[in-house]
Amino acid sequence: MKDAFGIPESLLVLGGTSEIALATVRRLVARRTRTVWLAGRPSPGLESAATQLRTLGAEVHTVAFDALAPESHESVLGKVFAEGDIDMVLLAFGILGDQAHDEREPVAAVRVAQTNYTGAVSAGLVSARALQAQGHGSLVALSSVAGERARRADFIYGSSKAGLDVFTQGLGDALHGTGVHVMVVRPGFVRSKMTAGLEGALFATTPDAVATAIELGLRRRSETVWVPGALRVVMSALRHVPRAVFRRLPL
Repeated sequence: MKDAFGIPESLLVLGGTSEIALATVRRLVARRTRTVWLAGRPSPGLESAATQLRTLGAEVHTVAFDALAPESHESVLGKVFAEGDIDMVLLAFGILGDQAHDEREPVAAVRVAQTNYTGAVSAGLVSARALQAQGHGSLVALSSVAGERARRADFIYGSSKAGLDVFTQGLGDALHGTGVHVMVVRPGFVRSKMTAGLEGALFATTPDAVATAIELGLRRRSETVWVPGALRVVMSALRHVPRAVFRRLPL
């Protein structure tokens, strides 16, 4: 069960090698979290992440999970929940894609959409049903400010995050009053391995900063978290910029 400050005792991470997810797990383990499930494609990176977390004192399990295999989600996640209550599920898997390449190769663009959106819909619904059945828990989804408005530079990735964002908001409304807390996290450009080599953006942030914001959001039972917080005002303004003007902005 979560403590009075909203910190989970048990945590399931979908996307177990995500830098943001692992920064979040380290932060929560330092507070109270004791049991961690890292779900992802079997790899040395997944096992290495588990080993590192065990040195912090957590009981860590790994489970084979593939966002692109939604037909397996109910079975895979059902086995995790069968081991005991899960206080928090973190939807952290996703791929950035390569906009220029993916525009020329629609199959690659579809893979971005299927990973970031379709996979999240499946895993999110399975997790939500399990959390609702146990009567408590948090579902936290890593969205992105890229989903707030289409940009020429990343509209394939952005559209997948827009879908995830709207889905998660709606799921939160559907679960309101059930004891399940749903939170959408909208980071700006995050300096990480996934964005290595890309030009940074204004209000760029780090995995540790996102992790700090997630912990604060859990404590406050927030429904939406912006990282950094100033992006909430910035994106509110950008949403209302005329399209002809928006196209010319150096975003």
